[in-house]
Amino acid sequence: MTGDLVRLGFLQALLADAGIESVVLDQHISAVEGGIGAFPRRLAVRGEDLDRARAILREAGEDH
Repeated sequence: MTGDLVRLGFLQALLADAGIESVVLDQHISAVEGGIGAFPRRLAVRGEDLDRARAILREAGEDH
């Protein structure tokens, strides 16, 4: 979870390069709450892509 749009874009690009589709959750509620960070955005992938996505993100230093 993060409010950093640049980071989310980077992570989505990493996954897309590996052929993994992703979607950003909670982006609309984050806009409505005024950017105070109460509702961070989340990146989601399909269940069948989860292990591969985690491995790709871990290699990129995103292990949480």
